[in-house]
Amino acid sequence: AELIPLCSGLRDLGCHITIETAGTLHLPVDCDLMSISPKLANSTPTLDRDAKWHDRHERSRHVPDVVRRLIDEHPYQIKFVVDQPLDCEEIESYLDEMAEIDRDRVMLMPQGTESQKLAATGSWLQAYCAAHGYHFCPRRHIELFGVARGT
Repeated sequence: AELIPLCSGLRDLGCHITIETAGTLHLPVDCDLMSISPKLANSTPTLDRDAKWHDRHERSRHVPDVVRRLIDEHPYQIKFVVDQPLDCEEIESYLDEMAEIDRDRVMLMPQGTESQKLAATGSWLQAYCAAHGYHFCPRRHIELFGVARGT
């Protein structure tokens, strides 16, 4: 709820406002870009690691009505974090269900925090994006600075 007055104050200062969200909660915020990053199955903690969080995450990670409302009310982009080719099948199913999403606003980003992993995933993911009309979104901050706070 604190985002509402914060965004209003930033708007009064003439700032550009981008909100990053998983698309599971709607707030009446004023922004220039709603960056929606729906969580795929690859984001779910394993049962053996944390069964309670696994179940909660699975129940709450996909809220289509909220995503529909966000894309109806704001300029938006949709960003998926991809770990393996199987994730692309899940993305295609997601987008089939959410036909109102403009495919030209879809970005795919490789998952990872190590340059070698990002490069390996990025090589096939870039080709996939080109073949399906999506935008490839590299993780340049990791490539340039590694896993460092403030980058």
